[in-house]
Amino acid sequence: MMPALAAQRRGWRCLNRLYLRCPAAPLSRVCHGWQGSMKWGSVSHMLPCSRLPVQSLSQVRVYTSDGQKKGPVPGSEGAVRKPGTARDTSSAGQKPLVLQEPIQVKVKAVLKKREYGSKYTQNNFITGVRAINEFCLKSSDLEQLRKIRRRSPHEDTEAFTVFLRSDVEAKSLEVWGSPEALARERKRRKEAEIEYRENLFRNQKLLKEYKDFLGDTKPRSSTAGMLLKGPGKVVMVAICINGLNFFFKLLAWVYTGSASMFSEAIHSLADTCNQALLALGISQSARTPDPSHPYGFTNMRYIASLISGVGIFMMGAGLSWYHGIMGLLHPQPMESLLWAYCILAGSLVSEGATLLVAINEIRRSARAKGLSFYQYVRLSRDPSTNVVLLEDAAAVLGVTLAATCMGLTSLTGNPYYDSLGSLGVGTLLGAVSAFLIYTNTEALLGRSINPEQLQRLTELLESDPVVRAIHDVKATDMGLSKVRFKAEVDFDGRVVTRSYLEKQDIEQLLQEIQQVKTLEELEAFMLKHGENIIDTLGAEVDRLEKELKQRNPDVRHVDLEIL
Repeated sequence: MMPALAAQRRGWRCLNRLYLRCPAAPLSRVCHGWQGSMKWGSVSHMLPCSRLPVQSLSQVRVYTSDGQKKGPVPGSEGAVRKPGTARDTSSAGQKPLVLQEPIQVKVKAVLKKREYGSKYTQNNFITGVRAINEFCLKSSDLEQLRKIRRRSPHEDTEAFTVFLRSDVEAKSLEVWGSPEALARERKRRKEAEIEYRENLFRNQKLLKEYKDFLGDTKPRSSTAGMLLKGPGKVVMVAICINGLNFFFKLLAWVYTGSASMFSEAIHSLADTCNQALLALGISQSARTPDPSHPYGFTNMRYIASLISGVGIFMMGAGLSWYHGIMGLLHPQPMESLLWAYCILAGSLVSEGATLLVAINEIRRSARAKGLSFYQYVRLSRDPSTNVVLLEDAAAVLGVTLAATCMGLTSLTGNPYYDSLGSLGVGTLLGAVSAFLIYTNTEALLGRSINPEQLQRLTELLESDPVVRAIHDVKATDMGLSKVRFKAEVDFDGRVVTRSYLEKQDIEQLLQEIQQVKTLEELEAFMLKHGENIIDTLGAEVDRLEKELKQRNPDVRHVDLEIL
């Protein structure tokens, strides 16, 4: 009996020494292997129990400060120690016992997630104009609020003053007393604005009538000046010449009854109406952008050219085909064609002169853009000049075709040649109208710029050190040498951060870091410099947009999206 008791005491003494070698840690659950613990200084003693469970050694679990369990730490599992035959057995029938280290818990400090809700406007900035208009305040009311200088989104200014939306809302409630009173004031001002616009429209109408009655003595506007140079000059010359040609061709048709001459008269009338429509499109395209049309009215030229193409097809080709078919079905003898030949000769000279004016204008514009004559016409860079060019080219060919068919009719006495000439002129006009409709439709749909120019824009962005890569690049030709460029840019955060640090006092920044002792101070430090780094990123975006516009004058609108 005594040897067995001595062996049991030696076993517990060994286990006690084994536990003293392990770091002590509190257990989160009851361990049946120990009934209790007593600690004196740095030494802990455990009172034994009759049953000892087997556990894994060195189990470590990590928890965050928000209560989330992270699981065991990799590599923390230890090897299970095998017991000896003499020390770990108290009797022949007792099973071998194994002791393992207690569970260690490590807490990872993280910031508590902040819930902002579906609508959060407390940190929004608002300009002074919006504060006055939307919250019915005065300039003197804004003087009492906190003013914040921010980077300006406009190219003409570097920075401007904004206010916190929460401050503006609080000030408006202070001024008006309640949200209901503020809503009533907004409604009253809205009604006053509508009445002001009605009075303004009425006054503008009266002013127009006054100018029409007494005459306008103001200098010529820029819209009218556009019609006296470049494409506008070509269109105005074409309107005058085609109007005269229509009048004389109509007289020749009435005198001779020629189907070809009727087709030529209709051709000149269609050209005159279409070119008047082009002049309207040129004047409308010069209008300044407004809130309803932020990108301006440059597409009005393409719209006018498209309608012109449809008009040529309907009025020119349709009536010419109709009159030619009627001449084939019901041929009629013609009178003397001498006057018709004279009018056609004069029309050939005048149409040829207009054609030369259009060709010279297109050559000059194509040379300025670095394009060939054919490329400039095919890409419809200047739709108004293209319409005049094609109409006058068709007019010259039509006059030649009409004169040939009329000559065959005079020589043979067969009126069918004249009707065939009318059909030929109608087919020529149909081909011109189809080309105009196709090119202007492509321009209105928004086609891409040429690949060489797009490659230059892409290389300019990729060569900047702040850019890692660009994706989804789109460059759309908006017409009249205006390009809209869009790309998703992957910025290098290290370069952006270094750009911010280069503008800071590093020693002062180091002192701020050394003064950080608590989580609240760390959060304030990170939020302060994080916002400044975001502002630096916005400044880099503005710089890239400005460089793109400076090196490529055709690029008017740049949209760089941060990836």
